[in-house]
Amino acid sequence: MTPFVERIMFNMKAIILDLDGVICHTDEYHYLAWKAMADGLGVYFDREINNRLRGVSRMASLEIVLENYTGQLSQAEKEALAEQKNELYKESLKQMSPADLSEEVKSTLDTLRSRGYKLAIGSSSKNAPFILQQIGLGGYFDAISDGNNITRSKPDPEVFVKAAEMLCVPCAECLVVEDAVAGAQAGHAGGMRVACVGDAAAEKAGDYNLTSFRELLEVVL
Repeated sequence: MTPFVERIMFNMKAIILDLDGVICHTDEYHYLAWKAMADGLGVYFDREINNRLRGVSRMASLEIVLENYTGQLSQAEKEALAEQKNELYKESLKQMSPADLSEEVKSTLDTLRSRGYKLAIGSSSKNAPFILQQIGLGGYFDAISDGNNITRSKPDPEVFVKAAEMLCVPCAECLVVEDAVAGAQAGHAGGMRVACVGDAAAEKAGDYNLTSFRELLEVVL
């Protein structure tokens, strides 16, 4: 580890983690729910389009899905469609269990906590508390900032800034962990360092681009 990395991590006190794609994976549940809703409208929807929805709020995601819709919908109709998708998604989430939390993720989180770091979730999902409960992490995190307490989705930094406020830790002393480029951009916009996994790491969107979740332990001493 270089002296530069050691210096910028010296005052870090908290780690704010995205949920989907970082702690667990619900992409397939999202895809199937959006696909069912889109099919009902006769709108073309595929996995490539679905990938554009990662880290994006429900209503903003709906607007992306509706790019291929030629009709006109009122705001009330759009809200009903978003709720329809969410009900399909929530029903599928009931299948989740602690088996959906990998040993690598859980052991890494436990080690970070043992090192004295505050841990928070920063997710655009309104279902974050339910998902955490399903996978055995209900009550585990020091704070949860999610779609229930924000008005702007990533790449706006609101979700991460609010998480830092909940933790009573300055943004400059927080590390964000993300798998989506929009999420990495949000972390940087909030004045935070960003560690990326998955697609965002492949795009080199973070200050630290990891090949596994466990590598966080090499960044965070």
